[in-house]
Amino acid sequence: RKDSGGTLGIRPLSDAEQEEGATIVAHRVDDQMVVLMDPMEDPDDILRANRSREKTYMFDVAFDYSASQEEVYRATTRGLIEGLISGYNATVFAYGPTGCGKTYTMLGTDKEPGIYVRTLNDLFRAIEETSDDMLYSVSMSYLEIYNEMIRDLLNPSSGFLDLREDSKGVIQVAGITEVSTINAQEIMELLMKGNKQRTQEPTAANQTSSRSHAVLQVAVKQQSRCRDVLQEVRFARLFMIDLAGSERAAQTQNRGQRLKEGAHINRSLLALGNCINALSDKNGNKYVNYRDSKLTRLLKDSLGGNSRTVMIAHISPASVAFEESRNTLTYADRAKSIRTRVKKNLINVSYHIAQYTNIISDLRCEIQRLKKKIADQASRQVNADRADIRNVQGKVFSTLSSSLQEE
Repeated sequence: RKDSGGTLGIRPLSDAEQEEGATIVAHRVDDQMVVLMDPMEDPDDILRANRSREKTYMFDVAFDYSASQEEVYRATTRGLIEGLISGYNATVFAYGPTGCGKTYTMLGTDKEPGIYVRTLNDLFRAIEETSDDMLYSVSMSYLEIYNEMIRDLLNPSSGFLDLREDSKGVIQVAGITEVSTINAQEIMELLMKGNKQRTQEPTAANQTSSRSHAVLQVAVKQQSRCRDVLQEVRFARLFMIDLAGSERAAQTQNRGQRLKEGAHINRSLLALGNCINALSDKNGNKYVNYRDSKLTRLLKDSLGGNSRTVMIAHISPASVAFEESRNTLTYADRAKSIRTRVKKNLINVSYHIAQYTNIISDLRCEIQRLKKKIADQASRQVNADRADIRNVQGKVFSTLSSSLQEE
């Protein structure tokens, strides 16, 4: 079953690229097709006429610079929310070279919020619509992986954190801050605050280059308000990941600390690429090494396990970025062929006979709550009906008085 999707976004030429005299080599042909042309290719070279490096790539959906944040969100992530509250895990990656718009797509701005906020807004709306019947708990954590070390972006003073595997084989971050809220405005403020704690440094490719992978994790737990002898609990995890920029050191002109950061970034992205290659292998015999980096260990389920996964690849259309764009397109094309095995996360909790009194008490409270709700609705309806009658009476009296005055 295919539960992974690939999306491609092409940003406009930057001012720096225009100053360099760069030409456009990446073109969106239609809603799914992208063509990348080799800027070094000579159209008059007859000997190489049949060895063109121009290549066509197909994705589930392709966007150019004219696409709005809302369009990108609707085409990539919106469809995951229904599954999330039904107990299906989901993951969204933003991948591509530095300066191609990954952080803009994921975080966005106050005026044009990105996938983080739009997803959470719709998730909370879906929760509110079913909150009469279901009881939810939502928790959120936001971390970065910088130089193969994990930092809590909501509590940076906690230092570097470790990955641990629980008895069920689920990878957890020990000591991570978890915030429980279903207020979208609070979440946006936390994310903006967390993003300011993120390691960003200027490079030749981008003045605010993200030097770390940022991972937003949302855990949703759901159960019926009406407790029964056998209780069904659904739970799901949503990962939204803004990866650090993938590029060659020569492109960013990195030296010293920036060069070391780039080596760590490329190491974790190489580990991610190796996992994608192994998972997309048609023979299915390759060993998948998730332990080569913290990123791949944390995202083990998101890549080839129990998760619906979307990768949003970003490229520059400029001729000077041809090699980076080609590598990104190849990477995303491979990721598109990964097959995941998605199953609903359910726990059946059977209560002991000693807890029956608690269940009965809860049921009585629920009956009282529903009775009060029905009574409130009935009283509002009666008041509305009275208001309608008074309105009719008023109209009748005004009509009578005006007709008497005319006589």
